[in-house]
Amino acid sequence: MTTTLTPAVLLFGVALVAAAPAGATGAGAALRDACRADYKALCPDVQPGGGRILACFKAHQEAVSPGCRAALEQARAAHEQPPAN
Repeated sequence: MTTTLTPAVLLFGVALVAAAPAGATGAGAALRDACRADYKALCPDVQPGGGRILACFKAHQEAVSPGCRAALEQARAAHEQPPAN
């Protein structure tokens, strides 16, 4: 089964990957760790910003690893949960 990455999932994930510093913890670090190899393999010359990583991941979405896809989906779902009162 192939899961298509929606633009919203990719945009959210790319933002987290680009924004997570090397020593980050939590969802940003997990996403960065899960997608680092994909970024390096599929988009090595792409500079973050302006939607360039998103465009690269979209162009190569069939090659994005299952682990990165899962991390993107988990990060999006966690981000969309309403805050606890």
